[in-house]
Parts: sequence; C-alpha cells; structure tokens
Amino acid sequence: MILYIVIGIILSIGLVLLLEKFVPKKFNPIISIILWVIIVYLGYLLYKSIQGPIEFNKVKEARYAKVIKNLKDIKAAQLAYQEINGGFVGDWDSLVRFVDTAQFAVTQRRDTSYPDVEKNKAFGLTEGYFIEEIIIDTLSFKPVRDSLFHGTDRYKTMMNIPVEGVDGKFELRAGKLNKNGTIYSVFEARVAKDVILSDLDKDLLAQEKQVVSVDGVNGAYIKVGSMDEVDTSGNWPKIYDTDDRQK
Repeated sequence: MILYIVIGIILSIGLVLLLEKFVPKKFNPIISIILWVIIVYLGYLLYKSIQGPIEFNKVKEARYAKVIKNLKDIKAAQLAYQEINGGFVGDWDSLVRFVDTAQFAVTQRRDTSYPDVEKNKAFGLTEGYFIEEIIIDTLSFKPVRDSLFHGTDRYKTMMNIPVEGVDGKFELRAGKLNKNGTIYSVFEARVAKDVILSDLDKDLLAQEKQVVSVDGVNGAYIKVGSMDEVDTSGNWPKIYDTDDRQK
C-alpha cells in the first residue's frame, strides 16, 4: 500500500514538471492545481498509512493494560475461591460476595514424632521406632479482600470492561474438565478485541485479531483461564506482567 502511494506521488510530481514543458501555459494552472490536489491527498494517505498503525498500537496497548489488570484481579479471586471452596465459580455476584466475606486461615506447620508402640513391641524395643507427623495449627483468619486487594474495593468492579465508552462485563464461565480420566475445575474470563477496539481502524483491528506471536495477545480475545485446558494463565505476553503500566 505504502509503495503504491509513493509511486503515485512521484508520478504526479513528474506530471507537474512535464506540464511546464509540453502543455500550453493557459491550461497549466488548472491541471497543476488538480495534480497538486492529488499529490496532497496521496501525501495524506501516506501519512495515515504510516501514522495510523502507530496510533492504533498506542491506544491498543493502553487499553490492553487496563483490561489485563482486571483479568489479573479476577484470576486472583478465582484462585482464592478454589483454595477455600475446592473449585471455581461462574457468576460475578457469587465471586464478589466470596471476596467480600471469605477468610483465609493463617496456619503454622510443625513436625512432631512419637514412639511407634506396636512396631517397637514386635521387635522387643522400647523406643527404637518413631512415627513422624506434620501438624498444621490454625492461628487466625484473614479476610480474602484484605489479602488480595489490600483495603481497596476494586474487586467490586473487576468484572467491568475498563475502556471508556464500553458498557459491558467480561464473559465468565466455570465448570469441570475431564482430562485423561481426572476431573479438574476450570474457569475462563474473556473479552473480545472487537469490543475493546471497536472504535479504531477496522482493517488494523482485523489484523490484530489474527495475531500469532510471542510478543502479542494471540487470537480474537484477551482472556485468563481456559474451559478446554487445565490452565489459569492469561494469553498476554510477559511485557504486561513487568510493564510499569501494571503498577
């Protein structure tokens, strides 16, 4: 595309120069104006074809960062739910209510041992053999919301798509997956790139949905978790885990 535009500009300028030599002077102004209008228009297209993707990526990355921040909160809440309840949850009200009310147990692990009376008796010993055990003591409880969200209430809005002009929530599903005869709990939260980038250039958006790269967000969705695999990770590159935008 860019090559064709550049060729068009060069040809138009060449025609302007030829006009000065071979076209009667009385026609020069009209034709020159038309050609210069074409040149200016082609120049605009050239600028847009170069600057367009730059602006698209700038907006895209800023929006992705906000979306991924929410998805990370959703993942943290789901993992806490699994730790306490043994599975994942597929509706927002239940997940928010869990974060609001559930508590983590603060525990202490200690090792202990005592004589194996039966074995010692069988071998005619007093304390030759010992039984080793691990004892876990519950010391206290800490609210999940304080552990994960440190006094903020952003978990109450983590389901909302954080893009200006978009009034919607992430899709959320949870269920069971049979993997090689073993049943696993799974969940998935996602949003379509069509939703996040709906107001941007349609051609660039179509290309973005086809991305397959270690440096990009692959596919048509930004998501965390999976309903088809035992996987609670997100499909974004590591830059979104280390970038200052996530702080």
